[in-house]
Amino acid sequence: MSPSPARRLLRRSGALLAAAPLLASLPLLPAAPAAAATPTAASASATGTSTVDVAVNKLSPSAPTEDDTLTVVGKITNNGKQAVTDAHVALRVGAPYGGRSAIEDATKSGTGGAPDGREVASKYAQKVAELAPGATRDFTLSVPAEALELDADGVYQISVALMGQTAAQPYAQTLGIQRTFLPWQPGGADTRTKTTVLWPLISDTHLTAETGADEEQTPVFDDDSLAKQIGPGGRLQQMLALGSDLDVTWVIDPDLLASVDAMTESYKIKGANGRLTSGKNQATAKQWLSDLQTAVRNQKIVTLPFADPDLASLAHNGTKVTGSLSHLKDATDAAVQTVDTILHMKPDTSYAWPAEGAVDPDIVKVATSAGADKIIARSDTFREGDNLAYTPSAARPIGGGATAVVADARLSNAFRSDMTRAESSTLAVQEFLAQSLMLNLQTDKQRSVVVAPQRMPTASQAQTMAQALHVLQAGTWSQSQTLSAAAAAKPDPGAATSVPSARSYPKSLRKQELSESAFQQMQSTQRELENFKVVLTDESRVVTPFGRAMDREMSTSWRGRSGASSALRNSVGGYLSGLTEQVALIDKSTVRLSGRSATIPVSVQNNLWQDVDHLVLRLTSDNGTRLQIGGGTWQDQQVKVASGHSQSVKFTTTAKATGPIKVYAQLFTEDGHPYGAPVPFTVEATEVTPTVMLVIAGGFLLLVLAGFRMYTQRKRAAAKPDDDTPQGDSETAAQDEPADESASTARADVPQQPSDPTADTASESTAPSGPGERVDR
Repeated sequence: MSPSPARRLLRRSGALLAAAPLLASLPLLPAAPAAAATPTAASASATGTSTVDVAVNKLSPSAPTEDDTLTVVGKITNNGKQAVTDAHVALRVGAPYGGRSAIEDATKSGTGGAPDGREVASKYAQKVAELAPGATRDFTLSVPAEALELDADGVYQISVALMGQTAAQPYAQTLGIQRTFLPWQPGGADTRTKTTVLWPLISDTHLTAETGADEEQTPVFDDDSLAKQIGPGGRLQQMLALGSDLDVTWVIDPDLLASVDAMTESYKIKGANGRLTSGKNQATAKQWLSDLQTAVRNQKIVTLPFADPDLASLAHNGTKVTGSLSHLKDATDAAVQTVDTILHMKPDTSYAWPAEGAVDPDIVKVATSAGADKIIARSDTFREGDNLAYTPSAARPIGGGATAVVADARLSNAFRSDMTRAESSTLAVQEFLAQSLMLNLQTDKQRSVVVAPQRMPTASQAQTMAQALHVLQAGTWSQSQTLSAAAAAKPDPGAATSVPSARSYPKSLRKQELSESAFQQMQSTQRELENFKVVLTDESRVVTPFGRAMDREMSTSWRGRSGASSALRNSVGGYLSGLTEQVALIDKSTVRLSGRSATIPVSVQNNLWQDVDHLVLRLTSDNGTRLQIGGGTWQDQQVKVASGHSQSVKFTTTAKATGPIKVYAQLFTEDGHPYGAPVPFTVEATEVTPTVMLVIAGGFLLLVLAGFRMYTQRKRAAAKPDDDTPQGDSETAAQDEPADESASTARADVPQQPSDPTADTASESTAPSGPGERVDR
């Protein structure tokens, strides 16, 4: 034996030897004689502990040293129907626990059973003269650590008990008791446990797939609860502020970063009635992100895939649906980009964290498919064999180059209950510290231990965790370590390394998983998105928000919330369908053709905020023998429509027979997938007989001949001279008649043509015009 273990063994042996006379001398203590006087008194001592409720609301310091004074603050409440008299509240100290399981068992009986241990000297007790039914009294006990008479390092049971009597039982008895734990390691431990604490910044889904109808694509939130969480006193604000003062490993969901970042600019909130209102918490979002950047500066952070996808749901149900696994790889890539853009740092994406740390071979396979080679599990999944007498280090090689980082279940689950009551918080802190110290006392071999708390602690749970970690990190038996160091630590040879079978996966967790039908609905949305994006000139406006929305549909936060998760999937799918319907064919009424050939226009409307291209419009005849389109049964034409406009596409048709014929207009993507529903309409073809065509042609010919005849007659009349007026007489008459002033003016303004036969060429003249004359029409 080395000197340190020998010294520790002597201390433990001394504590056990000292415990024997202490237990033997219990009848000599003030409370003991009455208890030993009669069997009735002993029975009352064991069963009467629920008469008075004893609440320990504060214990300070949580892990005292030899020079400290232990202060216990709390309340006593008389729940009985009789007054309690001649009572006092005192501190009792029991023997040290022998192992971690004993601590866990003691937690379950914290307020029941007979008193145990010895009562500390009566001068440190607080007297209670009378406690009426329903009455409450505060108490404060201050006891020097040396008065506790603790010797060997270990975890001691301490309890606060109320001794008193009632009219029905007029003898001293224990009427109320509350047990807790006191870690005792006054000197530095010879070997300290390396402890890694995960500090998760994870939230449920807040952003919708919907964006504002503007060029900036203003984000839309389903409510404004995220602003409360990152605001003063909120859960996420507390997690950030408390974690900044601790030595922890940050585990961040990039979806939370993206959501808060979206709040720093203009954003909308969707009310229950569907109306959008403007968000007003930009300053809060900016402050939270700024505080986060300061907190994680120069630190290594672990980033989960975007929106923290449920790996177990994917493994058990998603792999049955084609394409589901591709979302996990996309979510991992999106995580890196998001963290780099917002926090300006490269995150560690090599970790996968299944729900509750429960794993099986299928979960491991899915987790590593996206590039992770370290899986955060929990020790209640990797159960150790009987051959290992201590808690092994966290790292376990599980084959295929993967490592399971197994968090300690007892430490990780210490803060899951309601911590809003001071009593619950105080007891949780003491139990956590007790388990940590007892783990360190198991062996002199140094180990690496990981604490992985619940993904989304409440504000009170976070405060309790921080209180416990402050004591632990300032204590004498533990030292902090990063997650990467814990994962790289040398594994214990005797630790369990076999991944549990699928049959051992907890049924309670299986019931919370996303169903296969949920993944089928996601697959349908993905197919619609694929068809939609190929027609867009800027697909990023749609692919990015909908890709992240489908990541959110797979989030671990939906566990146990099937109704809410279904509502999100319906919302995403419905919004996408609404967008695709913004590019559609305009309905047509019956088209009538009077002849063998005609042109049929079909219009495409685009109400999106961007142009659409790579669309094909197909017009198909229901009977290609009776009505041909473009020389066949159907014809395709390329379509490109500007934003907010419609485009008319014309098809040449040939009717071979009369009567109604059904025609279908259908949009397709260039790769042949239908886009939207087909639009049917009727073409009514009417026959034009040869006789009717001859009559029409004859009438047209007659009109042409009549026009030609009239034209020649006018030309001849204009060129023929007046035979009744000699040339000389005409000139004499022109000189003898006085000139009209207006006529003279007209001739001066309008150049006279040599072919004008007369001075008057007014518009009412029936004579044909000369070659250069102007004519009003």
